Amino acid sequence: MVASPLVWTTLAGLSTGVGGVLAALCPPTRRLLAVSAGFAGGVMLAASLADLVPEALRFYGQYLPPLSCGAALVSLLACGMVAAAALGRLLPDEAALAGRLAGDEARTAALRTALITGTALLLHNFPEGVLTLFAGTADPALGVRTTLAIALHNIPEGLAVAVPFAYALRSRLGGVVAALISGLAEPVGAVLALWCLQGWFTPGFLNGTVVLVAGIMLWVALAQLMPSALLERDRVVGLVGVAAGVLAMLLGIAALP
Repeated sequence: MVASPLVWTTLAGLSTGVGGVLAALCPPTRRLLAVSAGFAGGVMLAASLADLVPEALRFYGQYLPPLSCGAALVSLLACGMVAAAALGRLLPDEAALAGRLAGDEARTAALRTALITGTALLLHNFPEGVLTLFAGTADPALGVRTTLAIALHNIPEGLAVAVPFAYALRSRLGGVVAALISGLAEPVGAVLALWCLQGWFTPGFLNGTVVLVAGIMLWVALAQLMPSALLERDRVVGLVGVAAGVLAMLLGIAALP
């Protein structure tokens, strides 16, 4: 009975590979990298502010007065931002990566951006896998609709991960693989929820996790991706990427059941 929802969850997660394949159609260049950084930043801003936070706000608003609800959301977002800043310090810095890429500064910066972006989206995909599995278990028709909707907005996420990896590694296949790995967090999250952590996944816990992830994504977008996209030499194409990322993610959000 659980096998079918788990298959749907896996398909939803692996749809990030479609974004990776789309990214592989174009040779990775500096301008494409700026567009990609802006695109990823736009995707994360829209996903956080137009999807994750409003859903949690509606949930907590049922149980808390307005001021307490706002304070809870702000606290969780702040915790997510602090966690993202700490994560950035734990990942290898550009000096440590430079030796692996023959001192190429642009590729080194791209690789670090790719690692941070991929980690943030991997964390974002974890609760999505739980959502898809639970929806499919409760109602198969709802599970199929949820899978299709999440697969739709996983495609731009796959693009956002694949381009910087492809540029840094000089391998389009490497970008596709990175996009697929980020999507694997969805079936992994579903399996953990089913076998190990099922007692923890109450609606309150899941919504709290979603807001923490939103804080992580906001920090990554504002502190890592936007500065990379808006460098003076490529500012216009970076802004185009931001706009495209916001619009693409809003389209995906609109399709969610």
